[in-house]
Amino acid sequence: MERVRLIDSLRGLSLFGILLANLLIFQYGIWGKDEISYFSLSSMDAGAYKFIKIVVEGSFMPIFTFLFGYSLIKLVESLKSKNVKVKRHLVRRFIILMVFGILHSTFLWEGDILTFYGLMGFFLLMFINRKKKTLIIWGIILFVLTNAMGYGIYEETKEEKEKLSSYIVKTNDIYKNDTYSEIKYHRNNEDPLLLENEFFILFVLILAPFLTAPLFLFGMAAAKGNMFTKPHLEQKWYKVGALLLPIGIGLKSVSILLQENAWSSILLNVGAQLLSIGYIAAFSILFVSLSKSVVFRGFESVGKLSLTNYIMQTVLCTSIFYGYGLGLFGDFGMVNSIILGLVIFALQCVCSTLYLKKFNRGPLEYILRMGTNFSWNGSVKKKRPFLKKSKKVEIENTPVL
Repeated sequence: MERVRLIDSLRGLSLFGILLANLLIFQYGIWGKDEISYFSLSSMDAGAYKFIKIVVEGSFMPIFTFLFGYSLIKLVESLKSKNVKVKRHLVRRFIILMVFGILHSTFLWEGDILTFYGLMGFFLLMFINRKKKTLIIWGIILFVLTNAMGYGIYEETKEEKEKLSSYIVKTNDIYKNDTYSEIKYHRNNEDPLLLENEFFILFVLILAPFLTAPLFLFGMAAAKGNMFTKPHLEQKWYKVGALLLPIGIGLKSVSILLQENAWSSILLNVGAQLLSIGYIAAFSILFVSLSKSVVFRGFESVGKLSLTNYIMQTVLCTSIFYGYGLGLFGDFGMVNSIILGLVIFALQCVCSTLYLKKFNRGPLEYILRMGTNFSWNGSVKKKRPFLKKSKKVEIENTPVL
């Protein structure tokens, strides 16, 4: 099945935003990024930090989520056209994603998303054969319900606050100065809350799939409606979607200005998702006119190698910030990290474009394809349609003219 260029380009855009957001974790830690008072930021860096929190963080991962749902349906359609067992292929794919994620989080970095996407794939299996209208209705219902319930604020005890504070300080020292093995041990064995907070574990295992499901389902619905295949004919819808940009930014800005409470968390989540849809629409408008430009070709190339580029971002950034590399953890600054994100992504655009001139897919994409299709060359093993015996006899007895 032919690739959808706009979808590949949007996947590249999402990876750019994810990189900028993840740079908060790379240089401050997964817990330290939201406790920025532990780090001495200049006024310029403080402004850059708020910019990333409002404009970037939480609004590019939903784009990737939307595209995951879209690509899932396109994969299902491709597998069905080859007359193979769809769910068997998908189960293998999700398991391999989980394996990639576990290896990624264990040996490289704690901010992995691949494990969750693999697990989420199993949840989405119940929706792959639903109609577009059904997917949209379920997406809206889950979006309204999860936000109407609110998220509340978990009140940490004094002991938990002290433990978190101690953990952030210790992480800052270990990640900045220690060896790979010491950093790996700290990451995998000294998490301050996950293993002890039963509420948090319950939230992740039960509620998280429902909180993230709307964008998955909307992406699946878009694929069933063949959206983004003819961008020049869909511009009016893109223009409507682009109106969500200022709304999303406004809601996220208000949520950050409010004192942390249930309302601020709701506004933040709603604003983040609306902003992500606005980004998709605005980018699609630009794509119609600029799809042949070098910049958009770069986005497309990165998107085609999304899995490999995602892991490479981790390799590069941990080498820059961690002690076994340049050891800049906590000291690099937000303005510099934005510049670094631009440089890394630009390099990925160039390298991905050059790579695709000689190869059709990236190394990790090839492994994923091999496992999904259970074949050494990565191709789908087509099954011949079963020919009933009665029809076979009828054909054999038909006179040849």
